[in-house]
Amino acid sequence: MQKGTIERKGFYVSKKAKNEKRSEFRANDYVVYPAHGVGKIVSIEERDVAGIKLEMFVISFEKDKMTLRVPTTKIDSTGMRTLSTPDIVLKAMEILKGRARVKRAMWSRRAMEYEAKINSGDLISIAEVVRDLFRADNQPEQSYSERQLFEQAFERLTREVAAVEKIDEDAAAKRVETVLIKRAA
Repeated sequence: MQKGTIERKGFYVSKKAKNEKRSEFRANDYVVYPAHGVGKIVSIEERDVAGIKLEMFVISFEKDKMTLRVPTTKIDSTGMRTLSTPDIVLKAMEILKGRARVKRAMWSRRAMEYEAKINSGDLISIAEVVRDLFRADNQPEQSYSERQLFEQAFERLTREVAAVEKIDEDAAAKRVETVLIKRAA
């Protein structure tokens, strides 16, 4: 192996390429961690774990009162990404305006699909879940598990919309609700 390269999954990657990915994220940036949604990088710190020095992103999820430490070398495998662009937010809003697509599969299978979409961290997939599970006042009530999935997807969607558009979460929630209510009317 040449000096200045590291081995990753059988491929040799230059340290420069590794650092370019890491430099995509900086302290005080908002990021999306698929399993938890939008968080803020509080700092980048070095930790000694089992005698190995690891550089880690310290990500705060303030609303959940949770702090997550992600090794900078695990960015790809965790799916951590930057916030969506305003264009993707607009596309997500367009998806909310569409008709709900509910498959005729058993609820347990649909619930697993919805959960996978939510945990993918993809804003478009999350918008599809919100669209499909939204119920207007004049529609039949949701089951407890449907409501839980809807609320989780709705919260993830509004947090990212708020972060991208630099508005508070309540304003983002009102914006999303307005789009959903107009569609249902």
